[in-house]
Amino acid sequence: MNFYPFHIGDYISHTSHLSDAEDLAYRRLIDLYYQTEAPFPHELSMLARKVKSNIDTVDLLLHEFFEFDESSLLWHSTRADKEIAKYHAMQDGGRKGAAIRWSKGSDSPPNAKPMPTKNQEPLTKNHIKTITPEGVSDDLWNEFLAYRKRLKAPITDRITKRLVTEAEKAKMPLTDVLELIMFKGWRSFEASWAQQAEQKAKELPLGTNEQIMHAYEHECGKDPKQARFNSYYDMKQFIITQREKGINRV
Repeated sequence: MNFYPFHIGDYISHTSHLSDAEDLAYRRLIDLYYQTEAPFPHELSMLARKVKSNIDTVDLLLHEFFEFDESSLLWHSTRADKEIAKYHAMQDGGRKGAAIRWSKGSDSPPNAKPMPTKNQEPLTKNHIKTITPEGVSDDLWNEFLAYRKRLKAPITDRITKRLVTEAEKAKMPLTDVLELIMFKGWRSFEASWAQQAEQKAKELPLGTNEQIMHAYEHECGKDPKQARFNSYYDMKQFIITQREKGINRV
């Protein structure tokens, strides 16, 4: 048994004379009795070890609170035996009742599928959770799933495989592809889009990091006091901002 009734008032009235060590040993004896659902053997040394007490204390408690059966050489607790018997009677009654109801066909089999209720939505493709792709964090993938949901375009395994394929064609990590899709507001991704963007960036003035660095060094080389930017990073951010606005020259 994992549970048994414990009446605090009765316990205190019967154990108020016990010392702390005796009280602790007695509580452990009760717990052990209910846990094993069996009376104690007359081997006191083993019993004392189980309740972490000494033989004298255990012997004292057994003689005061338990009854010794000379025919079986076992120590019984009358109250505990009654509670254990009640517990088993309830278990047996429950099993018998279930068997009767099952024989009459009034219950569903244990492995039957649960019947849908008014509060239970039917399972649809929108409820199917795809597995997080390899190399992508759960946080990013969940964010991407929420993004697609807002677009009313749920992710399927087929779409996930296509994203992986297109990322490989573009020679981009899938994480970068997902972040790019959400940043651009796209519904999907094709490798050709990234390739076209890369080619266009190279054709624009100061389209690459190398070009920006060269331009910054050239400007600072003329007269650092006349430079319009405090650092290469300031110049790069300015160029990126202007490029977003459609201006292709500093």
